[in-house]
Amino acid sequence: MAITDKIYVKNHRQLASQLETNIPKGAFKGATLDILFQGEGLEKLDEATQERVLDFSSDFLDCGCDNNPYCGCPERKFVRYLLELRAQGLGPDAIVDVMTDDYMVYAYSGDVLSFLDSGIRTLEAAEGLAEVEGTQETQEKIRRSKRDLAR
Repeated sequence: MAITDKIYVKNHRQLASQLETNIPKGAFKGATLDILFQGEGLEKLDEATQERVLDFSSDFLDCGCDNNPYCGCPERKFVRYLLELRAQGLGPDAIVDVMTDDYMVYAYSGDVLSFLDSGIRTLEAAEGLAEVEGTQETQEKIRRSKRDLAR
């Protein structure tokens, strides 16, 4: 299961009540993306919530793909965002706090930790392949990425 399947809308029930519609708890579920992408009813939200929803939409749902928001770009952008937070030295708890402050979404710290650990294991496998292929430059680049993720 992808980390984006484990990202949830904070105050989900309150948000659904303000929008006067049912929405899934998952931030990257189809109906949630539809509401965010189309922007229907966002004027019903309080100003602070509206600002965070619009930030989420502009940061993750903005791409030129024909199938937007179902093209995979929102999920890839969000994963990149998580990795950037980790590169800043934040641990799982701090990453959850920042994503909640930035976008009113959250995850469980254990899920973030599992995502980061899985990333390290993938990089270890890629590093081994680079070693077998004899591509020293690629191996060193992967080693640095792994070190940054593991800090």
